[in-house]
Amino acid sequence: MKCITCKGRGLCGRPVCPILRRLEETAALPRIGLRLEGLSPPEVFVGRYGYPRVKAGPMLPAGGSLDGPAQPPSLSRDIGEIIAARSSMIRSESKISIKDAQAPGKMLEAIQQIALSSAPVGTEVTFCRPPHGNLQFDGVLSPSGPSGEISGMQITTNPLIPRKVDQIAEDRDAVAAAAVGELYASGIGTDHISRMLSLGLLGRKRRLVPTRWSITASDDMIGKRLKEKVLDCVPQNGYYLFSGEGLANHFEILLLPQSFRFELVEIWMARSVWAEEGFIGSDGEDARPRKGYSHLAGGYYAARLAVLENLAQRGRQAGVLAVREISESYWAPLGVWVVREAARKAMNSQPVRYSSLAEALAEMQTRIRTPASQWRKQVKLLSSPVQRSLVEF
Repeated sequence: MKCITCKGRGLCGRPVCPILRRLEETAALPRIGLRLEGLSPPEVFVGRYGYPRVKAGPMLPAGGSLDGPAQPPSLSRDIGEIIAARSSMIRSESKISIKDAQAPGKMLEAIQQIALSSAPVGTEVTFCRPPHGNLQFDGVLSPSGPSGEISGMQITTNPLIPRKVDQIAEDRDAVAAAAVGELYASGIGTDHISRMLSLGLLGRKRRLVPTRWSITASDDMIGKRLKEKVLDCVPQNGYYLFSGEGLANHFEILLLPQSFRFELVEIWMARSVWAEEGFIGSDGEDARPRKGYSHLAGGYYAARLAVLENLAQRGRQAGVLAVREISESYWAPLGVWVVREAARKAMNSQPVRYSSLAEALAEMQTRIRTPASQWRKQVKLLSSPVQRSLVEF
């Protein structure tokens, strides 16, 4: 491996060495003892190892301050700033059976109260031994710091639970997909919904769900409901190109005048995270229900959700070609939220209307660094002719 011979000298060409940065952030953490008190953002974590008996618990800032939680990740912040903030988030863990959500004990009930809250929750935990471990990165989850096994915990402030959230959590007759759809329609955010799903607070069969699964499941369930709505809308006229970027993730999203189809092309440039030599892949679906899990993983469902939100809001359906290009400046994985928010930023931009597909594609290529000859052959949406609407004539 290059890392063995490089030792942080930058031979890989990346602007920052992820290994050295991980060591620096870990070394900068304050000393953590057996007791930690602070405000959970609110944030909870449910692991997947050992399933069906998993580790679950709230996340707290390492400093133990009650002045406020770490700032939530945002596209407006620097990657280094986000990593520095996330490295101080301590994962407190207790082994819990996934079926315990049906009749939670005192500790799980307290964790669930944090998941239900829409505002930071004062929490005090005691550990069996001081938390340990390095800064942990993941393609779906946000980075997190050391972890420790809980011997006890209590909530020190009242959780702020929206009325709709409380109502849905108490409804054990509604299936999970319907509950997720109702929460979303009521203005509850995707992160909040994911927390509830993860802590076994939705559906008829209450189960704990690993956080990485609940994030993608929430994006997928919300996307499916929006897709049903979009399929009842009339196709748009003309070609509309949306552009946006955040944290070195650039999106070009082209809407075509046809019935709903969605295709995502991912271009990982050389020396970007996960892709030393670069990677190009694509996946998509049409009006029919999608079968199987996307090989583009959680990013596929996050990008699709952002597009469907815009189409549903405008009352239109369209063929969608979304191109996500990840540059070498994305040197550490920050979680699938980056994809969702970068795609939302693009769809919230002012689109440019074109009279022909050729014009739209030509403009799209001016903002994509990878040559068209390398990524267009992946696109199935462009392999068949686009039928023009009678309204265009």
